[in-house]
Amino acid sequence: MRTVETTGRTVEEAVEASLEELGVGQDDVEIEILEEPNRGLFGIIGSKQARVKVTVKIEPEKIAEDFLYSVVEKMNMDDVEIESEEREGYLYLSLSGENMGLLIGRRGETLDALQYLVNLVVNKKLFPLGERVRIILDIEGYRAKRERTLVNLAQKISMRVRRTGNKVVLEPMNPHERRIIHTALQGDDEVQTYSEGVEPYRKVVVAPKNRNSQFH
Repeated sequence: MRTVETTGRTVEEAVEASLEELGVGQDDVEIEILEEPNRGLFGIIGSKQARVKVTVKIEPEKIAEDFLYSVVEKMNMDDVEIESEEREGYLYLSLSGENMGLLIGRRGETLDALQYLVNLVVNKKLFPLGERVRIILDIEGYRAKRERTLVNLAQKISMRVRRTGNKVVLEPMNPHERRIIHTALQGDDEVQTYSEGVEPYRKVVVAPKNRNSQFH
């Protein structure tokens, strides 16, 4: 975390200077008073300014959780629990509770939008500190279930392409879901995958191996 030392005629003035330099509020920092102010002889000779050490204590998990709780509260959703853990360089947040389908949406579209927003909110708060965190948001294991569904779909489509010799164009998917399809079939000796179209309508094509590939 970022730390600065500043001085001022009073402790309050020194702290205020630190907060301004860090671009954060007082609730987001820990303050250590290094030197109390001393007016010296006759209030002039040997006077000493206050010196403080201020350390930012912002926790990405707390920022994310506060934001998510504010969202579900506005949606009148009670008893929502949030668990967080760091995994492979990502901060994973998992929500559970009743009526979670409202937060998942059609094919996870609402979940993806919420994940985008929580990343935006957290990293905007961390930006003045020169820090960045990547957040993956999940709801009751939806992403793992969706991945299994897509892998099964990829395998079925592969069998159809091998049987008919014709390419199959899948429905539009977001980049993450397209990547799952590509990865699931990248070791297949008889079919290949590539993407076509423009976001947000970009689609995966599964075709016989002899066609040109544009994997992305």
